[in-house]
Amino acid sequence: MTWLADTATSYDTVASSYADFVSDALEKEPYLKAALKLFAAEVDGPVVDVGCGPGHFTAYLASLGVEASGVDLSPGMIDLARRSHPGLRFEVGSMTDLALPDGSVAGVLASWSLIHVPDESVPATLGHFHRVLRPGGLLMIGYHVGAGTRLKTEGYGGHPMRVNVHLRQPWWLARRVRDAGFTVDAEWLLSPGAKVPQAILFAAK
Repeated sequence: MTWLADTATSYDTVASSYADFVSDALEKEPYLKAALKLFAAEVDGPVVDVGCGPGHFTAYLASLGVEASGVDLSPGMIDLARRSHPGLRFEVGSMTDLALPDGSVAGVLASWSLIHVPDESVPATLGHFHRVLRPGGLLMIGYHVGAGTRLKTEGYGGHPMRVNVHLRQPWWLARRVRDAGFTVDAEWLLSPGAKVPQAILFAAK
């Protein structure tokens, strides 16, 4: 699929600049940090961070005692994550076809990575999340709130990109998460006054 290739190439191009951009994300976003702490406290077993980028959230979960690993579409991001966090496991892969055994993890984190998956591919992607989770496993999704899709042509550090960013309403995502077999436990709206608010959804298998 063209969008997968474009996304991988785009994030290869901006990997280093993106890592610098998100290096202090958790210090600037206390409620996001609290959400990750809650996720870490509630999950009971290994966690996979899908769309892990440079591994900053993966590493934070590991610092909280979670057995965390990361998967990302971009080989450049995975190379950077491995160099930055040599004690953790990172693999190149797609959330649209997760190469993990059924019921192999207790948690799935998708932090602002599902935003690049087209609407028509979201149900199958959520199906993979459900498949790899153990019964009772937890899902945490971070996403942009809004409507419509914009094409991002310039990224971090001014580098060229070609990647679609899909904004979604909480009801839209929650419905598809439920349709995939999950129970939605909570939804948090972050920075509600921002031009593009952020949100977090927690769900259980």
